[in-house]
Amino acid sequence: MQRTYKFRLYPTKEEQENIHFVLQRCRLLYNRLLGERIAAYKQTGLSLTYYEQKATLPVRKQYIPKLKNVHSQVLQNVVERLDKAYQAFFRRVKNGEKAGFPRFKPESQYSSFTYPQSGFSLEGKHLQLSKIGNVRIRLHREPQGTIKTCTIMVKSGKYYACFSCEVESKYLSASEKQIGIDLGVSQLAVTSDGDRIRSPKFLRKSEEKLKRKQRAVSKKKRDSNRRRKAVGELARLHEKVASQRKDYAHKESRKLVNEYGLIAFEDLNIRGMVKNHHLAKSIADSGWKQLVQFVTYKAESAGRQVMQVNPYQTSQRCSNCGEIVKKSLTVRVHQCSCGYRADRDENAAINILKLALQKIS
Repeated sequence: MQRTYKFRLYPTKEEQENIHFVLQRCRLLYNRLLGERIAAYKQTGLSLTYYEQKATLPVRKQYIPKLKNVHSQVLQNVVERLDKAYQAFFRRVKNGEKAGFPRFKPESQYSSFTYPQSGFSLEGKHLQLSKIGNVRIRLHREPQGTIKTCTIMVKSGKYYACFSCEVESKYLSASEKQIGIDLGVSQLAVTSDGDRIRSPKFLRKSEEKLKRKQRAVSKKKRDSNRRRKAVGELARLHEKVASQRKDYAHKESRKLVNEYGLIAFEDLNIRGMVKNHHLAKSIADSGWKQLVQFVTYKAESAGRQVMQVNPYQTSQRCSNCGEIVKKSLTVRVHQCSCGYRADRDENAAINILKLALQKIS
C-alpha cells in the first residue's frame, strides 16, 4: 500500500532560490503545454497526448536553456500533471459533475514539483536534490518501505518534502469489538458505546485573531510589500488551525483503529451540508471528513473494517424497538413508547452500527 511521509526542509538562501527557480520553470512549462493543447484542439479537433508533449522536452531545452537547470524527470512530471488534470476533467464530464476545465496557473497556485523516480536521495540529515543542492531535512521519524517519489512543496514560506512510499501492511491483532459513530457539531462524535469525542473548535478559538489579520490585509495597498507580508501572516495562522485539526484527527482516529475491529460511520453529504450557512463554519471546524479519511486509511493498513451507511432516519428510529419517533434538532433525548430512553446521538450511533452489521450479513 502507498503511504506519504511529510518532513520540514530548512534550505539555505541559495537553495531557496533554486527551489523557486524550479517552481517558476515548471509553472511556465505547465501553462505553455496547456496553451498548446487548447490551440491544437481548436485547430484540429484533437488534443495532444501525454506522449506527444513529453517527446518535445529535449527540443524545448535547446530553445530554452534554463530548462537544462531542472531535472529531466521533474519536467516529465509536469507533462504528467497536466495530463492527469485532463483525465480528471473528462471523468467529471462523463459522470455529469461540474467539469472544471484545466486552468492556467498563476504563481500563487503552483507550489510543488515532483521527482518521480530519481534525482533525490536521503543522506543523514540532508536531502540531496538534483539541480538544487544538499538541503537540511528534519526527519522526525524514519520513512517506512520503499520511497517511490519525492515532492517538494512550498507553503506559507515553509518548505516541505513529501515521500510517497510503498509499505507492507502491518495488521493489528484481531478485535471483536464493534462501534457505530454519529458525527455532530457540539461533539465531534458520539459512539454506540456512549463515549464522546469532543470537538476542540480550533477555528472558533482563533476566530478573533483571524478577523484582525484579515482586516490588516484589507487595509493594505494591493501589490505592496506590506500587503504581501500581511497575507503571509494570515496564511500562517490558517495553516496553524488546519495543522491543529489534522493532529487531533490523527490522534482520535488512531485510538479508534487500535481498539475496534469494525467501525461504522454515517455516509454524509458533507459538501451539500456546508451550503447551510448556519452550520457551514461549525461543520468545517469539526473536520468530519478528515476524521473518516484518517480512520479509513489507518484501518486499511491495520486489517480493520470501516463501513459507511445511509444516515436516513438513524436519529428518528428507536434502536431498541425500531419505531420511528419524530423529533426536532432541539430535542436531544430520544424517548420511545417502548420505554427506551437514551441520548439522541447515542441512539443514532447504535442504529448506524446495526445498519453496518446488516450490510455485512
